[in-house]
Amino acid sequence: MRLTRPFGRLSPAERRVWEAYPAGTWVDLRTGDKEADDPAGGQEWGPERTVRAEVVAALLLGAREPEPGRTAGLRLAGARVTGVLDLSDATLTGKLHMLNCYLPEIVSLTDATTTGVRFRGCELERVRAARCTVNGLLEFDGSTVRSGIRLDNAHVTGQFRLSRSRLYAPGEQSRASESRLEDIRRPFAEAEMLERGHDQSRWAVWAGGLTVEGGAFLRDMRVTGGLRLIGAKFNGGIYLQRSVVTATGPHAVHADFMEAGAAEFSAGFTATGTIRLRGARVNGVLSFDGATLEAPDRVLHLSHAQVEELILNPASIEGEVNLGYSRLGVLLDNPAAYPDRVQLTGLTYESLRGDWTVAQRLDWLGRDPDGYKPQPYEQLATWFRRIGHEPDARRVLLAKQRRRRRTLRPTGKIWGRLLDLVVGYGYRPWLAGFWVAVLLTTGTAVFAAVPPAQIDPDEVRSFQPFVYTLDLLVPVSVFEQRAAWEPVGWTQWLAWTLVASGWILATALIAGAARVLRPAGPS
Repeated sequence: MRLTRPFGRLSPAERRVWEAYPAGTWVDLRTGDKEADDPAGGQEWGPERTVRAEVVAALLLGAREPEPGRTAGLRLAGARVTGVLDLSDATLTGKLHMLNCYLPEIVSLTDATTTGVRFRGCELERVRAARCTVNGLLEFDGSTVRSGIRLDNAHVTGQFRLSRSRLYAPGEQSRASESRLEDIRRPFAEAEMLERGHDQSRWAVWAGGLTVEGGAFLRDMRVTGGLRLIGAKFNGGIYLQRSVVTATGPHAVHADFMEAGAAEFSAGFTATGTIRLRGARVNGVLSFDGATLEAPDRVLHLSHAQVEELILNPASIEGEVNLGYSRLGVLLDNPAAYPDRVQLTGLTYESLRGDWTVAQRLDWLGRDPDGYKPQPYEQLATWFRRIGHEPDARRVLLAKQRRRRRTLRPTGKIWGRLLDLVVGYGYRPWLAGFWVAVLLTTGTAVFAAVPPAQIDPDEVRSFQPFVYTLDLLVPVSVFEQRAAWEPVGWTQWLAWTLVASGWILATALIAGAARVLRPAGPS
């Protein structure tokens, strides 16, 4: 069969593809030798396994009609596809399914609409699919993409699959071949520069605004570069269990304002670089269970987020964690697993779960790098009260006052220490009773041994050391003992101490009661 330009004559491999397309049958050019069929060595494949990209594009763009009663599609295994596969702006009715193929140049689906695209176990240079619509499955399982995938504002109605893939940011794998591809890629690179206004060189996946209706399965990936998912929507959830992301810039994952039914960065997920999910919204579980997270500065930025359940129990975490101003339904974590710096101001939660103690929670609250903030203590105390643990709530609020005292001026610190010592800032009122008992016992014993002198000898009175001591402790004389008896010698100092202590105890009790009874709010 002879074709007019631009194809010229078809090679035997191309003729097989041409003839198979109308019925959507497979064309398998593999030899059966596992090593020889590895697409990583596809540059060595000869003409018997070579298909020009322009032939593939022509078929997908309608060069041949479907066979009656069959579904047309290009299904190709073990081929070397040469040239740029440019399907930009096209509407494709046939499915594209490549298995163990080698595509050393760009695959472009920019602004295209297709029924399904699958690259399984393939070796690709770069995929450009900005604003494309895939009415079905978009798959790169087991594939290697040497210069990144661009999917900004794309829409996938089915699943998005990248499991077991190897992804590299532009330049990380292809510098050696850059001169060879420079002329081919220049028009695409210039178009990207005009469109993007941002540096894509550090991102293995550039997918801001991506929408995936089904699940996004990104398990067991190995990524050199970052995943940029700002504003992406994963209605069926996003799953990155056991994946390893090594950032070439500051961010391993940048997914501000992402929306997802669930998000799994768990079960061995490893990230070197910041995981940024500021303003994200997860309607199910956001899990970092068993993850290894590391960054030189901030390792997890999860501020202003809304999450139904956050599981934060990583195997290892190094760097600062920011949970500020987020709203959580359930927080399941281990406070001992947190790093030394945790921002919690503004964080609210409906429930806390996990294996922890109140002391661990208080230590958790004390790790804010910005110093004392009252809201995290109030939030924790509110939760304890809601579940009926009033003693624990009082313990938290006492810790809050002690932490606040460090921020006060010297006079405030002195008064605070006195309140703490006497009544525990009002949260330990039994301390006042303890001090009263000590003073009463001491005064009673001393005045029984060294009775005071009667001021009016003509008045008939019986001295009671306990009642006399109690009258000295009460700020206003109740038993009229002070005016009837006068301490002698060194016991005058004890009497003055008892009077002063009574005033201090009364003032501390009033101040503590006012602190406990007033409405909760920042101090």
